[in-house]
Amino acid sequence: MSAYRGPKAKTARSLGLATTQKTQKVLDRRNFPPGQHGLNRKKSASVYKQQLVEKQRLRFTYNISEAQMAKAYDEANRRNGSAGDNLMILLETRIDALVFRMGFARTIFAARQYVAHGHFAVNGVRSFTPSRLIKAGDVIAVRERSKNHVQIKEALDNAPALPEYLSIDKTKMEGTLVALPLREQIPVKLQEQLVVEYYSR
Repeated sequence: MSAYRGPKAKTARSLGLATTQKTQKVLDRRNFPPGQHGLNRKKSASVYKQQLVEKQRLRFTYNISEAQMAKAYDEANRRNGSAGDNLMILLETRIDALVFRMGFARTIFAARQYVAHGHFAVNGVRSFTPSRLIKAGDVIAVRERSKNHVQIKEALDNAPALPEYLSIDKTKMEGTLVALPLREQIPVKLQEQLVVEYYSR
């Protein structure tokens, strides 16, 4: 499995995590796990369960497979510095994550699809790989033939404020990774240390 393909609302309720406006509305109405015993489940969880859930939450946030998550952890652990910080930076600098963060897509799921369909170029070269890592100074641009893509234009018109490690030129429909993000700059409120503990068992 390359990414989450099941019902996103159900997954969002199970993990207590909204990644889209639609799933946020669902959680606002039904902020408890799905199933007939959702309201009555035990509140406390084992350390392992906490680690597992946080890992799943991180996977869902970036819409990646278990294999991709494990690979990212291995690379993060290999690099110097905090494995948790490294993991978040690796995930955040995937092209699909940055397409979403720059406002070219309304959801991470749409961003992955747009990249896979070849709507974006990196430094002038068309890219089809959502997992491609972007380096500081790289420019992600909507390809000329895709500049009239209705969903991309609508997303960009309603894009939220950019994190400080990104810049964007809406007229040219291109954005730049100005610098690698610091962990505290990444707008993801998860405990990545639990994910590190899960994989280092």
